[in-house]
Amino acid sequence: MSFWTDKKVVVTGGTGFLGSFVVRRLREFGGRDVRALGSIDYDLRRREGVQRLFELERPDIVFHLAASVGGIGANRNNPAVYFYDNAIMGLHLIHEAHLRGLTKFICVGTICSYPRIVPVPFREDDLWNGYPEETNAPYGLAKKMLLVQLQAYRRQYGLNGIYLLPVNLYGPGDNFDPESSHVIPAIIKKCIDAKENRDDKIVVWGSGEATREFLYVEDAAAALVAAGEKYSGTAPINIGTGHEIKIKDLVAMICKLTGYMGNVTWDRDKPDGQPRRSLDVSRASQKIGFEATTGLEAGLRKTIDWFKVNRAPVD
Repeated sequence: MSFWTDKKVVVTGGTGFLGSFVVRRLREFGGRDVRALGSIDYDLRRREGVQRLFELERPDIVFHLAASVGGIGANRNNPAVYFYDNAIMGLHLIHEAHLRGLTKFICVGTICSYPRIVPVPFREDDLWNGYPEETNAPYGLAKKMLLVQLQAYRRQYGLNGIYLLPVNLYGPGDNFDPESSHVIPAIIKKCIDAKENRDDKIVVWGSGEATREFLYVEDAAAALVAAGEKYSGTAPINIGTGHEIKIKDLVAMICKLTGYMGNVTWDRDKPDGQPRRSLDVSRASQKIGFEATTGLEAGLRKTIDWFKVNRAPVD
């Protein structure tokens, strides 16, 4: 019998991008009673919605993955929404988890919580050494407050809550909506649409000089499930690969893999976001035995193949 066999597990955001892979991983590793919840099931922004979740589902363990998210443009246009929705969902869930005597609460934070300027690679101990990048600070700060809440509730009430900080995720099933997508799905869609429409250029935000680290979604799910089983500490854990790439090099790689041969124009009037992002992932290796296994090029190929099959046709 595995660790998960006799546990009732609820995954908020379990019908979404990361959540669907976490649910699959839990079931593969012996979970017999795993409930994937979406926004259609309960409104987690309302306390009565959270209370109803606990009354009807009666979980032993909760993975909190539900979030309001978007790329740089979406964060600039909706800072209040991203702050309120992400803060209030976590506040209600953690408080109710304490009241119901939950066995364990696994909370997924965000790399956007790190200060704008911080030594690279980012170490978990640097999380409080500055203010986040302005373009997504409301979102990052809302999620970081949940770390404070978990630590406070552990100290006062003994709630076993852990906090994980995944880097930028990508993979099959990602959000390819140009209004809210992150960089990898946005560029994949631009390249494939431009190739089919025979456009001679695509436009990409920023200078291309900023760096990012990317984690394939199946690897992220493996890390979350491993942490849920093996980790019960108070300190946050970075979840990533430990490798960064310049955006211009990422775009070149996606152009090559999609077969797009046109030009790339950089819109330097648009923000780059945080100058560099890369994680120190040694704590994840030490505490939960996690190391990413999917290389960026291999993961991009899988993501591109999925998009080609599942996308809406170009008008």
